[in-house]
Amino acid sequence: MTNYREILRLDSLGLNKTQIADACDCSRTTVIAVLRRAEEAGLCYPLPESLSDKELSSKLHPSVQEKPVYKMPDYEYVHKELQKSGVTLKLLWLEYCERCRENGELPYQSTQFNKYYSDYAIKTNATMHLNHKPGEIMQVDWAGDTAAVIDTVTGEIIPAYLFVASLPYSGYAYAESFFSMNQECWTAAHVNAFKYFGGVTRILQCDNLKTGVIYHCRTEVTLNKAYSEMAEHYGTSILPCRVRSPKDKAMVEGTVGVITNFVLGALRNRRFLSLPELNEAIWERLEKLNHAPFQKRDGSRAAAFADEKAFLLPLPPRPFELSEWKIATVAPNYHISVEKQNYSVPYEYIKQKVDVRITKSTVEIFFGGNRIASHPRLYGRLNQYSTVEAHMPPNHQQYIQWNGERFVKWASKIGINTKTAVSAILSGYKIEQQGYKACMGILKLADKYSPGRLENACKKALTFTPRPSLKNIQAILSSGQDKEQPPEEEKPSSSQYGFTRGAEYYVGRKN
Repeated sequence: MTNYREILRLDSLGLNKTQIADACDCSRTTVIAVLRRAEEAGLCYPLPESLSDKELSSKLHPSVQEKPVYKMPDYEYVHKELQKSGVTLKLLWLEYCERCRENGELPYQSTQFNKYYSDYAIKTNATMHLNHKPGEIMQVDWAGDTAAVIDTVTGEIIPAYLFVASLPYSGYAYAESFFSMNQECWTAAHVNAFKYFGGVTRILQCDNLKTGVIYHCRTEVTLNKAYSEMAEHYGTSILPCRVRSPKDKAMVEGTVGVITNFVLGALRNRRFLSLPELNEAIWERLEKLNHAPFQKRDGSRAAAFADEKAFLLPLPPRPFELSEWKIATVAPNYHISVEKQNYSVPYEYIKQKVDVRITKSTVEIFFGGNRIASHPRLYGRLNQYSTVEAHMPPNHQQYIQWNGERFVKWASKIGINTKTAVSAILSGYKIEQQGYKACMGILKLADKYSPGRLENACKKALTFTPRPSLKNIQAILSSGQDKEQPPEEEKPSSSQYGFTRGAEYYVGRKN
């Protein structure tokens, strides 16, 4: 600290400024500044005995003001806002600075802002949920231990694998057992977990299982296609744990241990004869676990989840369905065959190879990565057809307004034989629609020849075959065979003898 009093004393003794600086261990510039300010303040040595060093400093530096007053942030508000997705300390600091400028107040710099929040968190124990934000992550895994189901027929003990899902913020958990850890069970477990939670987290964190992750290294992550489709359906993103980094999903690992002890441990002596029976018992124990009080803090998993649920993303209108992919070739009738059922494709793709995505309820057709058709999946009788009118060529669409019932009704107005012939044509095809063209041809024959001749032609055709074709009927009409009359039966004579003449022979005969 500069000794102002000594500088003034040495100056009064006639020492030059360099000498004074050397004696007071300060710079020559400081000496000049102190002497100038003393002159401006009217101070000279000897100084009044009552003047303290602090008062002397104040007189030499009258422009120095008190330390500025900074606006203290509302850290309770900061803590609550931090729990929301996408909110960071930096964002809250920027908003704090903006409010201070609007109110003419002085804000803290970001370093002090963060330090004071850290102090607040330690004092109030507010760091409890800071590692995970509500509704942000769902961690999933298979438990190491298994349950058991007894086969009622063979008596065999079948292992049941336990799936566990946990929300790190609240600790709220879901569990369900399956006979396999395959793709179908893995997907069904996620769908059921989302349904149980009543919403979807923004991040889905899993281990590096083949049902979830195909390849994972520092620079590349390749996800299982079905798993990726499920995540896209629910609007979440998959974040695999780093290889050999168990701390990445410490919460679910801890929950797995808790559930193993609390659930499976409690059920170890019970015997289950079916998987649904086992799951009912698991869910009963799980409900008790979620509502049990915390050991080290107030509340329970269920209570914490009640606050967290509002932050979950909404469930989609329909649950995800596991899909199967196949390749098919579009037939000349602009249909593909999948599982012995037929689905239409725009006719422009005839003879093209297409990708087919099959679920329990739908069949979707893709070409070049773009979906070109979608149908409800057909079940039951084989070789059914699902045809969209817009997929048909223009010359085929004109027949779409017709149906078998309408053709039969029209034919019955002409005659019973025409009705029989039309009905036979329609029943002669596996797909009724394939006979519409022939029925339309018969309709045109009625216009060309007449309804009466058509009826006669159908009658004649039915004497040859029970299922006449359009060509048969056309040939009969063009050759005029429908006009031929059957020979009349001979009238019986008035006598058994051929030479006997009746009375009519003699009528009008002159004698």
